[in-house]
Amino acid sequence: MAVRGTVGVVTVVEVYADVTCPFAYAGLGALMRHRHERGRDDVVIRVRAWPLELVNGKPLDPLHTAEHVEALRAQVTPDLFAHFEPAHFPRTALPALALVAAAYRVGERVGEDVSMALRRALFEEAADISQPGVLAEVARAYGTGATGPADDAAVLADWHEGQARGVQGSPHFFCGDADAFCPSLDISRDGGGLLHLRRDTDALDDFLAGCFALR
Repeated sequence: MAVRGTVGVVTVVEVYADVTCPFAYAGLGALMRHRHERGRDDVVIRVRAWPLELVNGKPLDPLHTAEHVEALRAQVTPDLFAHFEPAHFPRTALPALALVAAAYRVGERVGEDVSMALRRALFEEAADISQPGVLAEVARAYGTGATGPADDAAVLADWHEGQARGVQGSPHFFCGDADAFCPSLDISRDGGGLLHLRRDTDALDDFLAGCFALR
């Protein structure tokens, strides 16, 4: 998506994602590295809420998430997920998603930073990001202030808008007329149900080549 602002046209990549989704953490990191390597730090990444506990009608299973974390660490991203702890998995992601919404109200880069800070806290520091003290520490660090009803409403608005746009899961990327579900990874299971992952840089490159051409 290209948005005309006060200083010209800004390219925006929208990513619908849950803050507790390990695939989204890996995918957002890949997107941000791709942006930096190509000298396109002018491109805005707007992380929208895709609350899987509402999509699925129940909270995520910490042990199921741990299976995904282990597969990612073993097969694709050995440099990530250093200290993930299922026992500290948040009971809900909604307060963290509301904090991201509050951060984007402060500024686009603040929103990006808080989106990744919360994911690092969960996946690298074994922090329970549903705890008020953890959220308050992130809010202080990035100057977002406390969340309120408008931020809770923004999470639900993102979810409903994502449904209308055909979001398939977390993460789902949109830019201009193009969209792609989890373009940085090829995900499959074998006949025994074992998860197989492969870094798909070509798919991400193809998606972002068209996106980054938008001015």
